[in-house]
Amino acid sequence: MMNKAKLYEGKFLRFLLGAILISTLGACATSSETTPSPSVVATPPIPVLPFDEAVLKAANDLFTKAQLPTAGAESTTKPILVIDPLIDGLSGFQSIATQSIQTKIEQLASEKYPQFTVQPFSKSTVSESPIVLVGTFTPINKEGKTEGTREAYRICLALADLKSGKIVSKGVARAKMQGVDATPTRYFQDSPAWAQDPAAEGYIKTCQGTKIGDPVNPIYVDRIKAAALISEAIKAYDAGQYQQALDLYTEVLQTPGGDQLRAYNGLYLAHWQLGQRDAAAQSFGNIIDQGLTNKRLAVKFLFTPGSTAFLSNPQVASPYPIWLKQIAIHTAQRNECLEIAGHTSPTGPEPLNERLSLRRAEFIKRRLEYQVPELSKRTLATGKGSRENLIGTGKDDVTDALDRRVVFQVIGCAR
Repeated sequence: MMNKAKLYEGKFLRFLLGAILISTLGACATSSETTPSPSVVATPPIPVLPFDEAVLKAANDLFTKAQLPTAGAESTTKPILVIDPLIDGLSGFQSIATQSIQTKIEQLASEKYPQFTVQPFSKSTVSESPIVLVGTFTPINKEGKTEGTREAYRICLALADLKSGKIVSKGVARAKMQGVDATPTRYFQDSPAWAQDPAAEGYIKTCQGTKIGDPVNPIYVDRIKAAALISEAIKAYDAGQYQQALDLYTEVLQTPGGDQLRAYNGLYLAHWQLGQRDAAAQSFGNIIDQGLTNKRLAVKFLFTPGSTAFLSNPQVASPYPIWLKQIAIHTAQRNECLEIAGHTSPTGPEPLNERLSLRRAEFIKRRLEYQVPELSKRTLATGKGSRENLIGTGKDDVTDALDRRVVFQVIGCAR
């Protein structure tokens, strides 16, 4: 009996010591003073790949994830895939790089994804409610933001099913900047004005602001037929077929949803290339009117680096007197007041950039006052330096010309 009692007593003591130990350890585990909270596992950085690899990664992800609509049991028709030309995710410009991406995607789709029938992006194909591929190619910093020093490109691809009105796939990747030719295509390089156009914003939001299953941006859908016509017009202009481009841009402006800055820019460019100077001046006036209606418009006056003098290249600067005259006349006719803001690329110290951008704005202000003296009391010059760069690569060539723009913003007039 004594041995059994000692045995039970020993078991009880071991049980009691175990309970005390567990309780003590539990208290320690919940005490923020004695044991630190587990650290959050850091998200691995997104790999930045060579350009060609990044394009293939994004495109393969896009096509393999595609949740395609199911056809009837007896149907042998494959879904139509069209590519609405890819653009820069901030400026809305097409470039040599975005064209290269599109070419690679078309080739990949034809070789590896026979479930699609790839057709051109046109008014006729859009009327069949196809699946539309949209994509953006945007310079970003190391945190993935579109500010500061750009160190990579973000590729975003999306498939938009016009029949269901839904996003059916997404593909993303990041590309190294080495070897990328971001030179804008000819139409975008020549376009005199830039603004945050609703049609371009609808395109960008369809790609960047969605996930699979989300609805396609309604503004993009409403204006896609006009966008298809604009795409054809841009191709004609880039190929030097100016009369065809003029006819197409004229048709765009008569199409629902065609009231877009790209169409007004195109009409001006086609008239100018055809030597129709009066018609070109009138078209540029229409650009200014649209900008004044929307309260803001950027014009690409290109200056000699480090100075307030326009570039000496006549092919670039010869239209500038017409632009300045139209800006002055239309601002005066509408009795508007303007803030004229100069911008620079990020090259050089920011204090110097701010002074230079202000001097350029003041130069433009004086030129407007020369055309219409009464504007001296209704215009204000400011310098933004490089704080509001859109491209931000600091190359100081045609690829980032938009960073050296002059912005005209409607402001309240002092009474």
